[in-house]
Amino acid sequence: MAEYSRMAKGKFTSTGAAQVVNLPFKPDYIEIINYSAVATPANHGVPFAKWDANMGQGFAVEEVFNATPVLTTDIVSSNGFSTFSAGQLLQFGPAKQVVASTKGTTTSFQVTSHGYAVGDVVLFEGLFQSSTTGMPQMNGIPFTVITVTDANNFIVNWNSNNASYTNLSASPASAKVKKILYPYLYFPGASVISAITLGSTTTIDTASAHNFVVGQEVAFHIPSQWGTVELNSLPNILTPGAPVYGYVIAVTDFNTVVVNIDSSAYTAFTTNIAVASVPGLSFPQIAAVGDVNTGGVQISSGSALYPSPQFMPISTTQFSTINGPAVLGSFVNNTSQGFIVGAGAGTNDSSSVLVGANGNVIYWRAMLHDMSIP
Repeated sequence: MAEYSRMAKGKFTSTGAAQVVNLPFKPDYIEIINYSAVATPANHGVPFAKWDANMGQGFAVEEVFNATPVLTTDIVSSNGFSTFSAGQLLQFGPAKQVVASTKGTTTSFQVTSHGYAVGDVVLFEGLFQSSTTGMPQMNGIPFTVITVTDANNFIVNWNSNNASYTNLSASPASAKVKKILYPYLYFPGASVISAITLGSTTTIDTASAHNFVVGQEVAFHIPSQWGTVELNSLPNILTPGAPVYGYVIAVTDFNTVVVNIDSSAYTAFTTNIAVASVPGLSFPQIAAVGDVNTGGVQISSGSALYPSPQFMPISTTQFSTINGPAVLGSFVNNTSQGFIVGAGAGTNDSSSVLVGANGNVIYWRAMLHDMSIP
């Protein structure tokens, strides 16, 4: 290896769906070992696979077990290995037709062959059933997919269970959804509020991951249509002109935090916004302020000496960014790059799956060479 070549290795447990691996570089060579497929040989299992950039995006060469089982070779021509590099602005997947929706305390959408997974972040547009009905209140809000019901249905965290929302049906022409490919380019930032529980402390639910931590200083920006304007950072009745901030005292999960504000006497929060109010509607938001943000991870006994900042896109699982050490109190630039192990099938064995089956342990190695000779 020459001076500027880069190498990285690691492992993950497959879910059976495409696996994203973030790296501090975009590799030109990738190889994987499916330890589970090697340990228990079975028909259609893929124990080894490789990719070179000269093959093109989405390709792979693989070894696959036949029914004997004996190893043979095959080629993946789509949904194989691919690389990516996020920019400084949001990038989107293809727009897909919304077929129908179902109201509730959470909201379900029918999208044929959506391809989304739990934790993906999606954006809706044109959710009108007619010019005066539908769910346009949800247009333009980043939503984390919290449940994938099946290949054609998924659920997001939004209470549409009121008279202002009308179920979509029969594929309204304007109703589309698209995936935000790299939703956490910078964090923490501002998150759209989906619910507020009032009390001696205040619980905030967000439509997508907030990436806040305990000790975070936060501000609120809530237009009057949504209620709970008393949380807004201005004005301060005690010190006129000074902002009112709160502190995160608990992080329940990726989209729920508790702040130290007594809201017992505040106006209730509501998502019951009339369709007629949608033009010009601003969203209720909670935003990071002050000096204690995600930044770096504390160094302690047993921890890595220079830990990367982490973000929490779903559940309570944290993922390291591609960054080096960060000063506590900084906002994090998380412009992602790396590679994807797809769920593509072989050309000869259409039942093989490159990324393996759910629960398979995959070891990977990725390289970026500083010299490529034709």
